[in-house]
Amino acid sequence: MLPEIEANYDSDSSTEELGNSVGNIPMEWYDDFPHIGYDVDGKRILKPAKGDELDKFLDTIEDPDSWKSAYSDKEGKNIVLNDEELDIIQRLQEGHIPDADYDPFQPTVEFFTRETEAMPLSARPEPKRRFIPSKWEAKKIMKIVHAIRLGRILPRKPKREKPQFYNLWNDGDKPQDEHIMHIAAPKMKLPEHDESYNPPEEYLLDDKEVQEWQDQEPRDRAKNYMPMKFKSLRQVPAYGEFIQERFQRCLDLYLAPRVKKNRLNIDPESLVPKLPNPKDLRPFPTANTLSYIGHTGRVRTLSVHPHGLLLLSGSDDGSIRLWEISTGRCMFTWQLHKTVHAVAWNPNADIFMFAASVGDGDVVLAVPPCLRSDELALVADKFATDGFSSAVLGEVDKKVMTWTKPTHDEDLLYGFKVKLQHKLAVKQIVWHRKGDYFATISPDTGSTSVFIHQTTRHQSQTPFRHLKGTVQKVLFHPLKPIFFVATQRYVRVYDLMQQQLIKTLAPGVRWISSIDVHPGGDNLIIGSYDKRVCWFDMDLSSQPYKSMRFHDKAVRQVAYHKRYPLFASASDDGSIQVFYGMVYNDLLQNPLIVPVKILRGHQVQDNLGVLDIEFHPSQPWVFSSGADGSVRLWT
Repeated sequence: MLPEIEANYDSDSSTEELGNSVGNIPMEWYDDFPHIGYDVDGKRILKPAKGDELDKFLDTIEDPDSWKSAYSDKEGKNIVLNDEELDIIQRLQEGHIPDADYDPFQPTVEFFTRETEAMPLSARPEPKRRFIPSKWEAKKIMKIVHAIRLGRILPRKPKREKPQFYNLWNDGDKPQDEHIMHIAAPKMKLPEHDESYNPPEEYLLDDKEVQEWQDQEPRDRAKNYMPMKFKSLRQVPAYGEFIQERFQRCLDLYLAPRVKKNRLNIDPESLVPKLPNPKDLRPFPTANTLSYIGHTGRVRTLSVHPHGLLLLSGSDDGSIRLWEISTGRCMFTWQLHKTVHAVAWNPNADIFMFAASVGDGDVVLAVPPCLRSDELALVADKFATDGFSSAVLGEVDKKVMTWTKPTHDEDLLYGFKVKLQHKLAVKQIVWHRKGDYFATISPDTGSTSVFIHQTTRHQSQTPFRHLKGTVQKVLFHPLKPIFFVATQRYVRVYDLMQQQLIKTLAPGVRWISSIDVHPGGDNLIIGSYDKRVCWFDMDLSSQPYKSMRFHDKAVRQVAYHKRYPLFASASDDGSIQVFYGMVYNDLLQNPLIVPVKILRGHQVQDNLGVLDIEFHPSQPWVFSSGADGSVRLWT
């Protein structure tokens, strides 16, 4: 057992008052707080109460040490100065050295003298480089020798004497410096009438103007002198601003070096590109015709049926709504109570089926019950459910993704035909043009973030074993077996038949947000979170043909029209930029890009504006959905 140690509670240190321990900081930081700092234990030290001036005066009379007290902002009280501190203050007032014990005239110790000492100050041995010839010096000498042999350096060439300086104030008739870029200094400004010693009366200032001139700052005055009148030249005094004027002249010549510039007589109008009038480029959407109201949360995604009669929208309120485009009537609502990330109609117009991403990885293929007829039901059931008899996952592990058949109630109430369970949430669904294959993206799953599914056989595969970067968007080529994969900074183009990388597009943006391909297949547009839209001509270069920055905030979605030469971009600033983009059949002629319209109507909420846009398949209309919970039709 350890011996007990008796605590000495009577020691002076236990009763010592602890001071403020905030350190050497400006005490103005505590002006708005009730405390002035903290003690050693971390407790707040409250500010002492302050009385009125009468109390201070009485305390000063009663306290004999008030004459040698000073108020400390750190401690929040008066501190009595000791004799040493008073002595320092007195010596400072007299202009002496504060330390009384310091002798400014003490003899110096000469550590380094001209006399050689017997014992050196440093016993460090001589470095090795003192005894070894420098290889860098040898290289430099050989370089000079090589230049002498080639004749670039002449050892005994007589130096040509040149004047080191030239006259700044040369008038121009004398010979100038031989340098080709020498430019003479500009000449001084000629004097005006009001600078004369006997100017006309109209140039003189009255009393009011003289007072205004004197009240102005020197830099605000139109002229740095005041016109004055003298009877004769003998009465003119010396110019008081002569030295200052010469100094300003030399300063201007020094700070404003002169450079020769070749001026070209070019009409400014010829430099502006000749763009057609937007009225000649119609039709394009110009006004908000319909608003589809019903969602209570952010509408993240929408999709238009290939027939152009129906519209699907998915929202954060956990619902998918089916709208009739012409009337704005909500025909059916799927209440799924989970966030809807993406919806996409099957591009095959004969199959009324769509795919939707819900919650944390569920992808459903569904047929709207309100459109169900015997013929449509037979086609959809055969298309979606025949694959259960021979379902093969291919190269995909069942732990990553599974195909399941929905229950009878889900089929009857919601029209669900097939359910796909992914490991994490699916952010995008995109169909192949023939309607059998579709691709999904789960950006958070790493190398298995991209899946390609075949609906009729219920097969799934991951085409990429290793992905460089996080996948943002994917897209099928409208005509060829080509697959686009957009990561944060690059777009990689793959050939699905040969299973190899064709090219890599570098848009030069920080974070790609969206991608779409032209119906012709040779042009591509990319939207980014750093407010830019990039147009790529894939036959021309891997760099963007045109980079546009018309939005004030991040670009969320870009889209091409399938028939008209139109494309659009949606942004978080609540606007939709509509462009005319004509692609010519002549390969030698570049695409024509003209901004034609800015559509505004969505409200910005939580720094989010328009989240998705899509063009009508046959009309020059565009649909948009935003963070304000509305879906709009622009015609």
